[in-house]
Amino acid sequence: MTVFARRARASAGRMHPELSLVSYTLLGHLEESGGCRATDLAAHYALDKSTVSRQVAALERSGLIERRLDPDDHRVQVLHLTEAGTRILAQVTESRREAFRARLAGWPAKDLELFAAYLLRYNEAAAATPVVPPTTLAPPTPDAPPAPDAG
Repeated sequence: MTVFARRARASAGRMHPELSLVSYTLLGHLEESGGCRATDLAAHYALDKSTVSRQVAALERSGLIERRLDPDDHRVQVLHLTEAGTRILAQVTESRREAFRARLAGWPAKDLELFAAYLLRYNEAAAATPVVPPTTLAPPTPDAPPAPDAG
């Protein structure tokens, strides 16, 4: 899984130079949801608001998203894809699909069916398990035993 995640992060820059994996993910969520508030993005991905704020600011500067007033509550700003954001997201999505097609081209149909079933199973389990942000560990007390090695 670690290798998979590293490859995804590394390939994101090759798909489009302006779009990091995080940016691609946020744009995808905005497209899927039809727009949302920055606080909704932070909650959905269990990220700190300041982290999302920096990402949103970069996407705005790039002209990929824009803020619009919420029609139901004019105090709230909702993030939406711009035409450029929609176009770039579509380009990157198609590039990713082509990469997956190329990687899976030689696989037998039965293997593809199993792989798809496992991915569905994994994604269902991931959706059912809430993301819990890491907690800050308290420093050990002088007489406490050392923490076990996680490696």
